[in-house]
Amino acid sequence: MPGTPYFSPRLILGAAAMFGMLLALGVHILGQRFGLDLGDLWGASSNGVIPATAAIAWWLIAAVAFVGGYVTASLLFSAVSGHLPRRLQHALIAGGLLLLIAAGQAASGPSAVPTLHGLYNGIIALLLGAAMAFAGAHFALARH
Repeated sequence: MPGTPYFSPRLILGAAAMFGMLLALGVHILGQRFGLDLGDLWGASSNGVIPATAAIAWWLIAAVAFVGGYVTASLLFSAVSGHLPRRLQHALIAGGLLLLIAAGQAASGPSAVPTLHGLYNGIIALLLGAAMAFAGAHFALARH
């Protein structure tokens, strides 16, 4: 009987952080379609008040990245150790792909955000997503 294959925790950590970052970027792209602009945090408003949509976008991206990294690391750890059914693995992969496909569809249309502003927002969302996904994945692996 073959033993359980060994996967380095660094490999699981890297994969979970990458997937959580991609989920955060996908949520950022979809959020821009609904008017959740992350860049409004740095924009100058007439009365000096930061719009609530900027705070919602910030927290939504951070939460999705953290939870995505945490859940992905937990699921990868369970899959490697053989505790995750194959059907559930396939369903989770399909769900993640559908979110990324929807983000790609949203990104392919014309944007209401100026190009340079959108580039800065995307880079900030990518960095925020990477940091939060890494933290979520790290906490998940520390628990196992």
